[in-house]
Amino acid sequence: MRQINKIAVLGGGAWGTALALTAARAGRQVTLWARDPNVVSEIRSRQHNPRYLPGITFDEEIDATSDLRDVGSADALLLVTPAQTTRETLRALSEVGSFAVPIVLCAKGIEQSSGKLLSQVLAEELPDAIPAVLSGPSFADDVAKGLPTAVTTACENSDAAEMLASAMAAPSFRPYASTDVTGAQVGGALKNVLAIACGAVVGRKLGASAQAALTARGFAELTRLGSALGAQNETLTGLSGLGDLVLTCSSTQSRNFRFGIELGEGRKAADLIAAGGKLAEGAHTAKVAVELGRRHNVELPICEVVAAIISGSLSIDKALTTLMSRPLKHEAESGRN
Repeated sequence: MRQINKIAVLGGGAWGTALALTAARAGRQVTLWARDPNVVSEIRSRQHNPRYLPGITFDEEIDATSDLRDVGSADALLLVTPAQTTRETLRALSEVGSFAVPIVLCAKGIEQSSGKLLSQVLAEELPDAIPAVLSGPSFADDVAKGLPTAVTTACENSDAAEMLASAMAAPSFRPYASTDVTGAQVGGALKNVLAIACGAVVGRKLGASAQAALTARGFAELTRLGSALGAQNETLTGLSGLGDLVLTCSSTQSRNFRFGIELGEGRKAADLIAAGGKLAEGAHTAKVAVELGRRHNVELPICEVVAAIISGSLSIDKALTTLMSRPLKHEAESGRN
């Protein structure tokens, strides 16, 4: 594997821009690809992205483009487009090259149509690429402002994982290398679903005790599914698992947490999704996460009620009653089939 000097970031939203800034601060040559020509123009001419990162300007040199052919010479690519458009983006990439380099998956979700992790989608669409994952407790605004942040950079090839971590390391951005690609993805995907549940509790004004209980029991669900899929325990209890879960289930900076708050305040999921705006990935992940759990004989009761709320088949109040009326078990056993 060649040294990582040129990094291409695919996705001109808040997180894509923040990661491009981080890579530039780490001393890499950075190309940022965005679909929206207005985003490209603003970054090129005024060094800011007012649509997605309002109020933040930067001095770092970033080459913005709307032409995928411009990322062909990159030593590594960070894929920061939404989880449900990952396959589409990869197919578009396959038309301009084979990309036998690390492709780092930065979206946090599971493909709805297939129930596959994004690393599996990558292997199907760009088989020559080296699959990697970047995940952990981080908000785009914090990273763009240079506030201290630590994440997990996972790749099955340990040398590649360490090289990616080194290439992205900046004064305020600390990546920890891992070889557990599965664990990093499970943590990132499920924490979004669980954040919706915690947000709903806050929106319903049910108190901090209920929020803490959901976070803890949600972590148990995340751990059970991760273990069933072969994730390592230290990953699930680390930055990309417990760390990301705690952050996302407690901060209004989280899109998924805010989505849940609005559900708790009485808005319908269908209306929130139809309204557009910033994407809450958990709204698309809930159902497929439950299906994945069933295939592996793992109960995910919190994810189940979130999926039911989003589908409109269960009200918030009925969902909470359903959770509270589950049979009493020993804590270590709860959730097993």
